[in-house]
Amino acid sequence: MSAVSSKPGQHHSVLDWLRNNQQLSATAQSQRLVSAVIRQEGRSLRNQTNCKTAWDESDTSRRLSDRAWEVARWKEALETCTQELDKEMEALALAKEETEQTLAATAAPLEVSRECLTLRDGRRDAELVMDPVDEELKKEVELIEQVQEILQQHIDKSFEHMCILQEARHQLTADIQDKMAALDIDLSCLSLTVKSPQISLKTNPTRIPPGSSTPEEWVQFSQSNVTGAQEAMRVSQQRREDMSLTRAQLQNELDTQRRATEFALRKRNHQEEQARNELEWQLRRTEDEMAEMEADVHELDADLRAKTASLKLAHTRLENRSGRPGVDLCRDKVMSGLIDEVQQLESSITALKQKLSEAKGSLQKMKLHHSRMLQDLSRKREALSLEERSLNTRGRLTWAQPPHRTSAMLVPLTDSSGRNKLQLLAQ
Repeated sequence: MSAVSSKPGQHHSVLDWLRNNQQLSATAQSQRLVSAVIRQEGRSLRNQTNCKTAWDESDTSRRLSDRAWEVARWKEALETCTQELDKEMEALALAKEETEQTLAATAAPLEVSRECLTLRDGRRDAELVMDPVDEELKKEVELIEQVQEILQQHIDKSFEHMCILQEARHQLTADIQDKMAALDIDLSCLSLTVKSPQISLKTNPTRIPPGSSTPEEWVQFSQSNVTGAQEAMRVSQQRREDMSLTRAQLQNELDTQRRATEFALRKRNHQEEQARNELEWQLRRTEDEMAEMEADVHELDADLRAKTASLKLAHTRLENRSGRPGVDLCRDKVMSGLIDEVQQLESSITALKQKLSEAKGSLQKMKLHHSRMLQDLSRKREALSLEERSLNTRGRLTWAQPPHRTSAMLVPLTDSSGRNKLQLLAQ
């Protein structure tokens, strides 16, 4: 059966069919042209973007390399400055230690000087005089106390400056650590490639991190750290030179004062030895004179007793002859002779008594003065012993002596009588 089951569609004309074919061909050709243009533009864009990307990556790598080199250069400069700072801190610590040792070395001289003053205050009565030794010892004590104060000030200032140096080193160390971390990050970024497994897309990677600095601020920060450390080192060097010069000057002053004190002490010791020797000589002469005076007193007393016996004899003769009887009681030559003898004996006895009294008075005065001289000699010997103890005490001094010291000169000292000749060391 050939009947059609459905109604056929609308039939188009041949012209419509030709138009449709032409339109399809034209559209296909137009789309191919557009596609060709797009393909050419895509290829050109690919080439441009590939070149731009390659250039940007190369430029970024170069900048990273330059930045890493600059960071490494500043890191090296900071490390060099840190090494110099460490050396300066060691030098300042050594200078401070030397100053502390110098300060500690003044304790013994101060103790010795005060002990000498205390010893010399033990002198008694007339020997307790304000002599040049006391003046020099007090000057020495005052000088040592001033030296201790000056040295302590230098030590305190050194400690304060060591804190400043430590703070500068802390700044340098922190800057070095930051630069090491930045250098590690930059080198790590420089080592990354498109094939690295660590790369990934990030959220808002172009943001500016808070606290970021400009390149000028970055350079100024490190330059400020280096400049501050160098200035602190310059001040430290000046302080070390000042401490060294001060120690030398103070040591010279102390040494000069020590020599003056010891010379005054030896000179005073010599004077006291002279005074002691003179007093001992006077004592010996006085004792000899007292012995002679005592002998003369005994002789005067014996003569006085003898004259008294002779006077008794003359009196007895006169009295007995007054009993002559009658005319025999005459004033003969015997009587006149006895009267003259009595008068002469009475005059002699009076003179002897006066001279005996004078001799006894002189002897008593000599005994009293002898006793005073003995007391004074005891005080002088005690004072001389104290002076010798002071000299021995000063032997404990351990002050540094200047190098190439010349031998001591001997200065002769002679007393007025020429009996004692001593020599003092002139230092």
